[in-house]
Amino acid sequence: MPSLVIGDLVAQIPIVQGGMSVGISLACLAAAVANEGAIGVIGTAGIGMEEEDWEKEFEESNIRALRKEIRKARQMTKGIIGVNIMVALTNFQDMVRVSIEEGIDIIFSGAGLPLSLPKIAGEKCRTKLAPIVSSGRAAGVICKAWHQRYKRIPDAVVVEGPLAGGHLGFTMEQLEEIDDYKLEKLVKDVMEALKPWEDTYKKKIPVIAAGGIYTGKDIVKFLRMGAAGVQMGTRFVATEECDASPAFKEYFVRAKKEDLMVIKSPVGMPGRAIKNDFLVKVHSGEKVPFSCSYHCLVTCNPRKSIYCIAKALINAKRGEFDYGFAFAGENAYRIERIMTVKELISDLVKEAEADA
Repeated sequence: MPSLVIGDLVAQIPIVQGGMSVGISLACLAAAVANEGAIGVIGTAGIGMEEEDWEKEFEESNIRALRKEIRKARQMTKGIIGVNIMVALTNFQDMVRVSIEEGIDIIFSGAGLPLSLPKIAGEKCRTKLAPIVSSGRAAGVICKAWHQRYKRIPDAVVVEGPLAGGHLGFTMEQLEEIDDYKLEKLVKDVMEALKPWEDTYKKKIPVIAAGGIYTGKDIVKFLRMGAAGVQMGTRFVATEECDASPAFKEYFVRAKKEDLMVIKSPVGMPGRAIKNDFLVKVHSGEKVPFSCSYHCLVTCNPRKSIYCIAKALINAKRGEFDYGFAFAGENAYRIERIMTVKELISDLVKEAEADA
């Protein structure tokens, strides 16, 4: 497979590991992926969850934890390490600033349009900036805004389709018309939207396809379409190095096709998750009492929410599924066993080469 080139960053394997937050992809997983020549990514939302003072000192504990994870990853690999920072985070600016201070290689940013990202990063920042979008229109809006305000364009763009896990950049109505929003179509639309800006700056903007990519054959399909690489999240959950609990990983192994469902998240976006009793209860209207001392997402209104999504995801990460749930991509049910990152990437490369 060709290398994934993003400016002066060169990943020998054109795979970006999805930045799964609330403790799923931290230093251990990201470093393991980077050591195999791909791009490892630390998820920043809820990263301070294991800090003793997280409830009382939300901002400081997250900053401290992010520094720890980036430094830990650097000690474990000389490969490419990125972070995923959601625009919807109330501490978005802090997470960007700290990541850059720690010399992170690349920032992936979605769950909203990162229109101010270059300003926060600063003109002299060497960290690559890669928005995550779900349409050509969004890619065009970002490029236009960055050009007009900062005289620059993205270093790469991730296109995330409707089969991804976690929060999705689509409405419930759009997800019901899923054939109109296939990833293949979205990738083409985004590449078309980026072309004028590539011509203006005489610079290639690598497009990374994401959402529902499972096999090496899938990777080859998108590379042939013109994508520079792919992003994969769900497959990396069922690895030895994933930072979640063993119970969380086994949950994916046991998942069946009919268990995958789209939920209405308290933060105002649809999301894809593995169905369980907790989700059945809350989506039937049953309220789970909670208090919010941090307000981690801009789009969340604790007074109107029937449960705290942060606490639900934290519980799940620890294997406590009676009080939480797991986000997962549409193909999670295809996972049959837990393997090492090395085994997974080796299998993907073999599958891709067999289809080339």
